[in-house]
Amino acid sequence: MLRLSRKVLFAIEAVLDIAYHAGAEPVQSRSITRRQGIPRRYLEQALQQLVREGVLVGVRGPKGGYRLARERRRITVGDIVRVVRSMEVGKKDKDDAEGSDLGQLVVFPLWKELQDDVMDSLDSTTIDDLCSRANAAGIMSEGRENLDFTI
Repeated sequence: MLRLSRKVLFAIEAVLDIAYHAGAEPVQSRSITRRQGIPRRYLEQALQQLVREGVLVGVRGPKGGYRLARERRRITVGDIVRVVRSMEVGKKDKDDAEGSDLGQLVVFPLWKELQDDVMDSLDSTTIDDLCSRANAAGIMSEGRENLDFTI
């Protein structure tokens, strides 16, 4: 069942932050925490899982951090949601609940259809789309401020 848990929302924000504030250097988790207010314990766990699933690349070292593993137009919000949901597998889902015939044969199938519609929408929304929204909202990118195009 689709849940927009805090972990899912934090992961979407973190990947968007990495894409939007990317500069010459990888984005460090402490910068994401500072900008987004995401607790470190949620953030590091989600970032490591996103690295394992090929959404992000981890860069080691004192100037290390995270980069997108693919172009931001090739990463969808649905990709991120699936990764975080796979971390929450142990939790009981409403799909497994027992209920009346009306619940099992009418209500739960309706909920499944709505869930599929939401995932289709998330699969058609890319990180690039969200970056465009952030730019249109007037949010300044720290990464672009730090780029130096002089030769």
